[in-house]
Amino acid sequence: MRKQFRAISLFSGAGGMDVGFEKAGVKVVLANELMQYAAETYKMNHPDSIVLNNDINKVLYDLYNMKNIDIVFGGPPCQGFSVAGKMNPDDERSRLIFTFLDVVKHLKPKAFVMENVKALAKLDRWKDVRSRYLNNALEAGYTCVPFVLNAADYGVSQKRERVFFIGIKNTLFFENELWELIYQKKEKPQTVKELLRVLGRAGSVEHPATCTAKITFATNPIMRKSPYAGMYFNGQGRPINLDGCANTLPASMGGNKTPFLDEDYLYDVSEEDWVVGYHKALMNNSVVPKFKEAPRRLRRITLKEAAKIQSFPDEYIFCGNKASIYTQIGNAVPCKLAYVVANALVQYLDKHEV
Repeated sequence: MRKQFRAISLFSGAGGMDVGFEKAGVKVVLANELMQYAAETYKMNHPDSIVLNNDINKVLYDLYNMKNIDIVFGGPPCQGFSVAGKMNPDDERSRLIFTFLDVVKHLKPKAFVMENVKALAKLDRWKDVRSRYLNNALEAGYTCVPFVLNAADYGVSQKRERVFFIGIKNTLFFENELWELIYQKKEKPQTVKELLRVLGRAGSVEHPATCTAKITFATNPIMRKSPYAGMYFNGQGRPINLDGCANTLPASMGGNKTPFLDEDYLYDVSEEDWVVGYHKALMNNSVVPKFKEAPRRLRRITLKEAAKIQSFPDEYIFCGNKASIYTQIGNAVPCKLAYVVANALVQYLDKHEV
């Protein structure tokens, strides 16, 4: 019989990573999250876990006194490392990856998993931070390896690349074996159209239209070959390719940074995505009508759609106002991707004496 591993979840957010770990059979006994609405969402969906809604630095004593913890996992804030942010190593949030390690040092679990942006694993800018992190883990008794994964390779309809620093305690770390366990779960995702059309058109009681930010056109478009790239709409929200995977959903959703889609094309009312035709006209220097706003068939994605793209269960309940919920969803680790990592780790720990 497989042992049930006990875990602590840090920087838990709305609990997306926890959904994956729990599906893999891990019992999350305690979670820590600073943001109030995210903590409320967590409590609503994970009633068997204790939730500490506070700054992690103010609850370290409580964390250090936990007993019989097998796994510590979580995703410290990534804004300081993200290419979409200021990339400031002195950002207070950037230091929290080492606070995460402090908890690991005190609890001495069998393993830990720390999720963050791909840049932390790949960019030369963060080489010293990365080396210090890996060395600190080694000094604490853990061999740690960064695994860069794209959610779209594991059944998530979103091209979201993240790094998972996986540390194993006091043992020879068979890195290739863990990679193999992860690769076994590779899965082609549904297209966004296949994924979202089951929700029905936005604007109903069951599927509210939750973002009303207007979609307007750039006066001086910056063009790319793909109609889903470039900057020919105002704001940072970009059109979603319904026949493929969405780009990374940002935590800044809720206004004009919210991605948008062609609802007529989503439900096969039209044979072509409107932005494809508009893009062709711009690329061919055709005479394009001067619209003030995009046609109504283009609209921002809803909260339900964003959650579904992040692979949250349909029954997941989110707490807080709309802006907060968009942020919670954008900040989350896709549940399916978290499950792949957790399942591989559990299989590895089951096999090896740690």
